[in-house]
Amino acid sequence: MVASGLADPTTTTSPYSAASAVLSYLLGLRADRTAPALLLFGACAAADLALCAVLGVGAVHWFYALSYIPAALLLPWLAGRYRRARLTLVHEGWQRAHDLELRQRSVAEQARLRERTRIAADMHDSLGHELSLIALRAGALELSPTLTGQDREDLAVLRAAVSDAVGHLRDTIGVLRDGSEGQEPSASSVEPVEELVARTRESGVTVHLRREGTARALPSLVDRGAYRVVQESLTNAIKHAPGSTVRVSIARQEDRTEIRVTNSAAPTVRPATAEPTVPPPGAGRATGHRGLTGLRERVRLLGGTLHAAPREGGFEVLATLPDQVDPKCPRSTGEHREEADVASESALRLTAVRRSTGRRFAAALAAPVGLGLVTLVSGAYLAQQLTTCVLRPVDFAALRPGQDRGEVARLLPERGFRYVPEAVRALPALPGTDCAYYRSNGNLLDQVDLYRLCYEGSRLVAKDVLPG
Repeated sequence: MVASGLADPTTTTSPYSAASAVLSYLLGLRADRTAPALLLFGACAAADLALCAVLGVGAVHWFYALSYIPAALLLPWLAGRYRRARLTLVHEGWQRAHDLELRQRSVAEQARLRERTRIAADMHDSLGHELSLIALRAGALELSPTLTGQDREDLAVLRAAVSDAVGHLRDTIGVLRDGSEGQEPSASSVEPVEELVARTRESGVTVHLRREGTARALPSLVDRGAYRVVQESLTNAIKHAPGSTVRVSIARQEDRTEIRVTNSAAPTVRPATAEPTVPPPGAGRATGHRGLTGLRERVRLLGGTLHAAPREGGFEVLATLPDQVDPKCPRSTGEHREEADVASESALRLTAVRRSTGRRFAAALAAPVGLGLVTLVSGAYLAQQLTTCVLRPVDFAALRPGQDRGEVARLLPERGFRYVPEAVRALPALPGTDCAYYRSNGNLLDQVDLYRLCYEGSRLVAKDVLPG
């Protein structure tokens, strides 16, 4: 640009300034990174200033290099950056709305799956337990000596039908739980553990219940969790170790409740006429693992632990439940946290875009202010340089060739004009003389005539008026 301006003596501006401004605006609008553009602008400015220094141009060219040229590049680029930030903000807003809509659909789907899981858990915990007790009673009745052969056959058919119903129930629960295993069921109230143990005893199962520690009111979630642990353990003992003795221990400690359910090994000697009341020990373990898996997940959601393993030929289930549980429903704790994470991520992304837009807007405002200050300082310096080298015409007329340099100095300004065009310096002067140049008036916006004073030694020998 400077080279183009120097090539044209009538103007210091470049005919390509408008095109450069448009290109700078498009660069700010389309480019993702700012560092390359700033490096490019810095390189252009450095090249312009270096070219001005090498060519020794006048103050006007320096002024345009420091003010007009950056305005043609930097300001349009900042305007393009601000426009890009605004478009990004609008796009992020619509994207956030789209994400929230998708999230709302996901929440509705999760609610549907939770309801299916609640139904499956209730069926498994209540109906499955009751069916197991019915099968156990039917098996016990088959051993009654007062029954006829037909009665035993009818009871065998009934027991087989109940066993089939348990299998169908397990399949149905598997379908309901598909895709949502481990979700917490409903918070419906349950009967006390004592009633559960009593009903199990009435079915012919030997169950011993022992409570330890100080009795105190616990959150409903903890009581319900303890009930489910005992219920599932009894169901598994009836199913997989019929005839065994079950011991239930509930110990209340300082800040937690420990539930231990242990069943002995199933009797190995059975009456020859007795039909197996339920599948033999080990049968159904491949498909019955869902009960312990769901129970372990339930206890984990309450903040406790559960261990289940064989013990002395039998089986033991040990669960530890904390006394204090988050008041929020455990089934939704993870979900709420996930939703909060998603919302936080979206909000952080929108906040980042807003901050970026704010910074670019501040830069778009600060850049013109800074450029204005640079222009003001440059203009003030240029004005000071041009007005302190003015030799008044009346003083110029009072000078006479032959005067001593000291006499001449009393009428001269504080400094000479240093930005003399090369064409003016090339005008002929007396050989062997030393010449100084001064402006004829203080007009800052136009070329003015120059005064030339030539000295030979300490004596003024010539004075000339040169066209500006």
